[in-house]
Amino acid sequence: MDEPLIISVSEFIDLLNQTLEFAYPSVTILGELSNFKISNNKWIYFDLKDEKAKVRFFGTVYHLPGPLEDGMMLKVRAVPRVHPQYGFSLTVQHIALSGEGSIKQASELLKAQLMTEGLFAAERKRILPYPPAKIGLITSAESAAYTDFLKIINQRWGGLEIILNNVQVQGEPAIDQITQAITQFNQMASPPDILVITRGGGSIDDLQIFNHERVTRSVAGSRIPTLVAIGHEQDISLAELAADQRASTPSNAAELLVPDKKDIIQQLNMTKQQMATHLKYSLQMLKITVSDYKKELQSAIMQNLAQCQNYLQKQSEIIALLDPQAILRRGYAIIYRQKQIVRQISELNKEDSVDVKLNDGSFEATVNNVKGGKE
Repeated sequence: MDEPLIISVSEFIDLLNQTLEFAYPSVTILGELSNFKISNNKWIYFDLKDEKAKVRFFGTVYHLPGPLEDGMMLKVRAVPRVHPQYGFSLTVQHIALSGEGSIKQASELLKAQLMTEGLFAAERKRILPYPPAKIGLITSAESAAYTDFLKIINQRWGGLEIILNNVQVQGEPAIDQITQAITQFNQMASPPDILVITRGGGSIDDLQIFNHERVTRSVAGSRIPTLVAIGHEQDISLAELAADQRASTPSNAAELLVPDKKDIIQQLNMTKQQMATHLKYSLQMLKITVSDYKKELQSAIMQNLAQCQNYLQKQSEIIALLDPQAILRRGYAIIYRQKQIVRQISELNKEDSVDVKLNDGSFEATVNNVKGGKE
């Protein structure tokens, strides 16, 4: 009879782990969460159980979708291993909530935590550029959401630069892909004016990545303004609450971002007509005003001319009255002594020679006698 194989404890554990790694490189287990603990804000420990059994899990807080509580239903992908010191456990690779009740409960817990941190505060919301010149679009290129968004954008406005980052919008890989896409857009040398994160409707399980803590924090932390559009009216996701603005559908997101060029053209035509009417009226009023000014100016000129003529007439009359020749014609004479007009008798002496000017000529005379002055 062959001797039984005898191996050491360490060798047995290595052999068992090799067998597990070959047979079960990873497993996804559905169960109810219990004994959930966080150690040193880094490590997580918990059990998943059903009516008959439970298994132990180990991982890091990085794997958490958000706050968890015992009693929630989880789907956990993990690697089964036997630790040399601590025995059998499963090392967590991914945690997903399962069931509407657990998803809503986890969402409310995370919502309360993030609300306390101020991630949903109204004062954090930024006004979106309208319309943006460059859009960073985060969605699946194969989705109806992508097609609908582009269709409405191009119908309403067009001519925009849209940069697509093709990501999954549900399932485990979507979390990393969406957060990485947001980071990549924010790190661009010439980033877009706005980030649009969108997908169509779906079940609560399909949409739960938009309630994931990492996705929500990534949206809230974006330096580029964000618009999140999830086609699910019943529940508003945490990513939508963290965004600067939300839209009810991908089509609604396009409607919020750009005006309808038909409306703009109609408004421009109306403005053109209004301006033409206003210009016509203004020209008519200007013509009336110019005509009134012309009449007023003509009246003022005529009045001023009449005043000038009247003034000249009066001045002419005064000049005529003061004209020496006119005085002479009335029988007066002008006496000159040494070519100077004699104004007073005191300026004459007896036997002075004088020139006497009359209206029609002059003559010389000698003063024989002076009366009224000195003799």
